[in-house]
Amino acid sequence: MTVVETLERLVAFDTQNPGQVEEPCALWVAERLRAIGAETTSDGFAPGRINVIGTIANGPGPVFAFNTHMDVVPAGDGWSGDPFILREMGERLVGRGACDAKGSLAAMLHAIERLSRDRSSWSGTLLGVFVADEEVSSRGAKHYAAGRPRIDYVVVGEPSGNAPIIAHKGSLRPRVHVMGRTAHSGTPDLGLNAIFQAGKLLPRLAALHERLRGIEHPLVGSPSLTVTRAAAGIADNIVPDLCELLLDRRLVPGETEEAALADIVAVLEQAGEDGITAYVAGLNPTTGGPAETPPDNPIVQAALDAARRHGVGDPVPIGFQGACDFVHFRSVGAEGVVLGPGDLAVAHKPDEFVPRVALEQAVPIYCDIALAMLGR
Repeated sequence: MTVVETLERLVAFDTQNPGQVEEPCALWVAERLRAIGAETTSDGFAPGRINVIGTIANGPGPVFAFNTHMDVVPAGDGWSGDPFILREMGERLVGRGACDAKGSLAAMLHAIERLSRDRSSWSGTLLGVFVADEEVSSRGAKHYAAGRPRIDYVVVGEPSGNAPIIAHKGSLRPRVHVMGRTAHSGTPDLGLNAIFQAGKLLPRLAALHERLRGIEHPLVGSPSLTVTRAAAGIADNIVPDLCELLLDRRLVPGETEEAALADIVAVLEQAGEDGITAYVAGLNPTTGGPAETPPDNPIVQAALDAARRHGVGDPVPIGFQGACDFVHFRSVGAEGVVLGPGDLAVAHKPDEFVPRVALEQAVPIYCDIALAMLGR
């Protein structure tokens, strides 16, 4: 089976999230890992949600993991064909997940197969950690990391043009409740409109965003704060006593979720001095916090060397504006990079694609990174 045929099989599994579950895809990946020669476990953490871990122990040495996710975002409308049938459009391989991140998964499976066939050139433990539910809240990676596995090095598969991403942002999503007092809409002055109160709070949140723009990370830019949802009211003729705002706070490496939340709480407390009652009612789940690897780390240099050797051009370490599962592997002490075929700019869009040449290129790049870290 070629890497393109493997991608075709993976795309055919409908793993839209939210929506479909990953179990059929996970069982197929597990069978493929067993056929490659890996000791394989399937770790379910919710109905239909399964992580697959393949292990090849090959003597003493470090533990090296390949990781990516099996779920994809909803297909949506606007496709020129069936999103779950891989199609060739020139040099593009089109299908939901072809770029994010089943292209990485296909290439990693083939890299593991190559490394399994020739075990004389490396020593240590090779893992394939393929997780569920990354696109919504990284429950799969969080569940895996909670077991505190030993991992020394990791390559996380996400579209990067096969150049190493060494830093990514994190996300925090507080739900803020802005309070008012109900009244008949015909006598609104007898109440306190929570929507109007939220309107008074918004400039204060915008001011915090402006302050955050003064922070600059060399690879991922500035942190940010915005409002992505607002909800209020229970009837057309009642002054609302509650307006809920969902905030999206993006963090850069060096920031913590605790400090970011404390900044927001401070703004709400200051607003209280001017008669605006607001508080953080809870946090919506997210992928997680920020992470980075120093550019002089050996795995970063190995990734650059491998990418250059296999035709990426003159790659440099880059940053990622979004969040991904790398942070959860960093939490157990792994050094690593995020690297995979495809361009993030086409992920999550209709007619998502991965270039055939990039997909095929990723296999030897993944192999060479593993060999550099596990070489005898």
